[in-house]
Amino acid sequence: MSNMSYRHCPETGEGYHPGVAENDSMDHTEPSFEIGKDGLGGIVVGMDGSPASFHAAAWAAGLARRERSRLVLVYVEAVGGVAYWSPMGVAVASEAAESLVADLKQELVTHLKWIDIDWDFVHHRGDPAVGLEQVAEEYRSDLIVVGRSRRRGGLLGTVPATLVVEAVRPVVVVP
Repeated sequence: MSNMSYRHCPETGEGYHPGVAENDSMDHTEPSFEIGKDGLGGIVVGMDGSPASFHAAAWAAGLARRERSRLVLVYVEAVGGVAYWSPMGVAVASEAAESLVADLKQELVTHLKWIDIDWDFVHHRGDPAVGLEQVAEEYRSDLIVVGRSRRRGGLLGTVPATLVVEAVRPVVVVP
């Protein structure tokens, strides 16, 4: 026997779960991610050029194809590093990022041209975890997919760990 309780709604004649229907806040200051809708409207994938990010993109592309949803591949240029402390450093770092973005786009075109899905590539600047969440909100995506970092000794890298704890929408970490 389940511990879940359901109540009858006199207006519609249907049952509903009071924990969901009565405790939902109508405060619209939170992002507009919709929990429990049918299917995936969009999937955001964090891309940094690593093999793990391409594994995440491949997994998400298959899911997007099956769900008939839009795939949004995102490179977030972290602008908080030492390179951004001087004007010369900013110029060099920005040029390197633009080169990486061009290479990523070309590689994605090569891989995704065989898969019949709608997809976009976004170059965003800022904190990677926050940036992925912002792009997901902008595109009204239902899922964020990232690759697991292999550089750190722990289970997850900084970005996946931050997203798993703080993201509003579901996060999938692909090995």
